[in-house]
Amino acid sequence: MTLIAPSLLAADFLKLQSECEMINSSAADWLHLDVMDGAFVPNISFGPMVIEFVHKIVNKPCDVHLMIEQPGRYAQEFKNAGADHLTIHIEACPMLHQDISQIKSLGMKAGVAVNPHTPVSFLSDILHEIDIVNLMSVNPGFGGQKFIPYTLEKIKQLKQMIRERNLNVLIEIDGGVTIENAKEIIDAGADVLIAGSTVFKADDPISVIEKLKAI
Repeated sequence: MTLIAPSLLAADFLKLQSECEMINSSAADWLHLDVMDGAFVPNISFGPMVIEFVHKIVNKPCDVHLMIEQPGRYAQEFKNAGADHLTIHIEACPMLHQDISQIKSLGMKAGVAVNPHTPVSFLSDILHEIDIVNLMSVNPGFGGQKFIPYTLEKIKQLKQMIRERNLNVLIEIDGGVTIENAKEIIDAGADVLIAGSTVFKADDPISVIEKLKAI
């Protein structure tokens, strides 16, 4: 079954508590939290303080995605804030194995994110160490972008790598996911759909989540 992870980045932060309570009452599986530093990506979002607040309200796993430089420096801080999964970018981690080991030692699921221009083959030597691969299907840094079509081929390539090695690694798709393209993404091999604007900008977010779950 495909997992649905609404992205809080698209929520109305003036109504943050009610947005979190909506997620609680929905069929969503995870809550996705995008942390941006204005250096690795050209935007700044929120940090551990907001995640700590959200974690107190939300009854779903907190899927934290660090779009920041030197993410390993902050693993303990995000664990303390309530992260259940911590995803870091391969492009930001020259000591990737060390960072993954640290995340797992803290009791979190370890994810690795891959930007649109980065081949999935770069994960070959580390794939057996991680729990989640976040395939960016837009350029990271801003919500509301359109899905990059060649991501479908990357999903297929990554799925083949995982199956050939008999690994238990989830493929997470991040960016431009809609009701219209979700089936094609799932058919390519995705396990987790991150949906920001599609959910939070909808007139009936709970219904949208149910539709995504039903695909």
